[in-house]
Amino acid sequence: MARTERAHIPNREEVADMPAWMKEQHCPSKKKYMSGKRIQPKNLNGKEKLTYIIDECFLAYNSARLKEACQLFTDKMLGKDVTIGMTLTGALTPAGLGCSSVIPLIKAGFVDWIVSTGANLYHDMHFALNYPVHTGSFRFDDVDLRNNDLVRIYDVVIPYSDGLMATDELLRDMLIQPEFQKEMGTAELHYKLGKYCAEYERKHKLKDVSVLAAAYRAGVPCYTSSPGDSTIGMNFAGVELRGNKLRVNPSIDVNETTSFVLAAKRAGGKTGVLLWGGGSPKNFMLQTEPQIQEVLRINEVGQDYFIQVTDARPDTGGLSGATPGEAVSWGKVDPTKLPDAVVCYTDTTIAMPLLTHYALAKHKPRKLKRLYDQRDKTMALLKKEYFKHNKVKMLDGSDPVY
Repeated sequence: MARTERAHIPNREEVADMPAWMKEQHCPSKKKYMSGKRIQPKNLNGKEKLTYIIDECFLAYNSARLKEACQLFTDKMLGKDVTIGMTLTGALTPAGLGCSSVIPLIKAGFVDWIVSTGANLYHDMHFALNYPVHTGSFRFDDVDLRNNDLVRIYDVVIPYSDGLMATDELLRDMLIQPEFQKEMGTAELHYKLGKYCAEYERKHKLKDVSVLAAAYRAGVPCYTSSPGDSTIGMNFAGVELRGNKLRVNPSIDVNETTSFVLAAKRAGGKTGVLLWGGGSPKNFMLQTEPQIQEVLRINEVGQDYFIQVTDARPDTGGLSGATPGEAVSWGKVDPTKLPDAVVCYTDTTIAMPLLTHYALAKHKPRKLKRLYDQRDKTMALLKKEYFKHNKVKMLDGSDPVY
């Protein structure tokens, strides 16, 4: 093995004895590396605002990454020309984050489209239906919980018969209604369910407790990357046995979400992703750019902004922990925009309320983009670009109709 060359590395003892002007010659990058804010925060006195704590006290490690995420989101991603997609992975709505954070983000126009696990949207319905979800303990005896007609999600407790089963019964009643008797994507499915949830909120004199209801009112499309992998999916599979005509087509979701990203870029705007957790929703949101570039063969470069909060490590090879740098290799993130990419390794239940508060305190609401209402328009653009770049006709030989 060749000897490592060290001639260019200054001897530290020699540098220490040099006058300042000589140190600058021998250490030309020193000022660049020391250009960050000096760490010497003021003593806390208990009267500080939360935004001050984040800006002035979150100075290192993952607190600094969370500060960077808050500042990137507020200072850049919330520009009026940026289309923001948000993912929800993990049991967030049962933990109350739908009420505390997701709904305020939707109402403020800080999120334009959502990809969620189906479970989050199912448990969200408990709140619209006014069914109880309670704090509990991870130390509870699970056998005794089952014997007492209860289920738990770590330290969250939900009644089985008068919670889950009651929600299922009302959900099935919705799914067999005439407006569901056709093929649709999950955005349309959740929009229709959101209309019912909004009515149940009104009926129970509740305000802003359901994500589905808030998304329905704001025109924010909600997608599920695995439609059958939740109790909503289980229930529409169940009523299909009775002859229900609802068919969920995931290809509709793939194309619609892709069209949002392409339309934003073609209008001269930017796109950003806010990823709470990883899993299938993360991949489904990020695959929009490879769908544009790799499958549809349309010239594009990747997302402009990337924020992820996760507890997953990158070295296990899973998508949940994959870094924005790795995403660049797939075309998911613009390689020139990696400075505007932040990964914070912490719990979403900690980070989401902090980022939501920070953004609401620092930035005025944005005009709602109402992407749900724009789907036909963005899909027409996607089709036009696809046929333009690929110079193909329909499979039956006819010309495409936009």
